[in-house]
Amino acid sequence: MDSSRGQGGIQLLLAAEQEAQHIVNAARAAKMTRLKQAKDEADKEIAHYRAHMEAEFQKKIAESSGDSGANVKRLEQETESKIHNLKEEASRISHDVVHMLLRHVTSVKN
Repeated sequence: MDSSRGQGGIQLLLAAEQEAQHIVNAARAAKMTRLKQAKDEADKEIAHYRAHMEAEFQKKIAESSGDSGANVKRLEQETESKIHNLKEEASRISHDVVHMLLRHVTSVKN
């Protein structure tokens, strides 16, 4: 009877070892599944963050380009204003300049 008890004990130990191995394998598989899921979630979060940062970057580029366009428009207006002022000044004094030139050209010096 002792040998059958020993055989039964060994069989019980082998069965327990196999059950433990199955539990360990299931835990490893669950761990791998969770790690894969965590990696996928991290990839999605990274993609979302990258898209957000790219949108912010494009927005800043658009704003700075808009400022550049506004600066060009402002400079064009200032230039037009200065040209207008110069034309007014020239038309105001052109009569005097013509008379002065005619006086000097037509005067004879000995």
